[in-house]
Amino acid sequence: MRLRLLRRRLTVSAPRVSVRSAMPWPFRWLLGAVVLGFSGALALWAFEVGKDIAGLDRNAKQELERLRNEVQDLRAELGRAQFIANTSESLLTAEKAAQEQLVQQIRQLEADNQVLRSDLGFFERLIPGSGSGALNIRGLQVDRLAQNQLKWQVLLIQATKNAPEVRGILEVTFAGTLEGKPWSAVQAPSPQPVLIKGYLRQEGLVNVPEQAVVKTVTAKILQDGAVLALHTIKL
Repeated sequence: MRLRLLRRRLTVSAPRVSVRSAMPWPFRWLLGAVVLGFSGALALWAFEVGKDIAGLDRNAKQELERLRNEVQDLRAELGRAQFIANTSESLLTAEKAAQEQLVQQIRQLEADNQVLRSDLGFFERLIPGSGSGALNIRGLQVDRLAQNQLKWQVLLIQATKNAPEVRGILEVTFAGTLEGKPWSAVQAPSPQPVLIKGYLRQEGLVNVPEQAVVKTVTAKILQDGAVLALHTIKL
């Protein structure tokens, strides 16, 4: 220990000194930011230059322009398709309404045709009838509408020109059998008055029992209890 102290006294020795930077820390941060910004700008410039050299930017713009054009074309095509769809729907609605109207007209024509056929059949079956004076029953027709319902038609004609009108009572009688026994019915529960001038057509419905078998139908005109005209048909 004494030897060391002696050596220090005999030799010249200086204390260790450390040198530090005197730059403040805000300037250090600012310098770092400048260096980083410069590095980022240099990297971005290198990327743009590389992209221009490779032609990527030009192709991307062309592709974007092409896609925009395709979108416009698709929008136009969609508009045309929507217009066609709306027009087709309107036409379909109009066609459906016209079809329904046509169906109704056909049904009406069928009904009218049925009436005309009935009238034609009625007049085609006109046969000379029996009667007194100028009044004759020229036709009598009976059709079965249901199991228990009959429709009858009769035509009364005055054979003489300018014949005076005739007032009387029309009576239509249905005769046959019911459960093996004689049976008859009339077209109405009360007398049916008629006024005949030239001609008169009458028709009506009568309900009959389902088990009844109608064999004959008789139409006659009565006036004050006297028979002016009479006609009978067999079924």
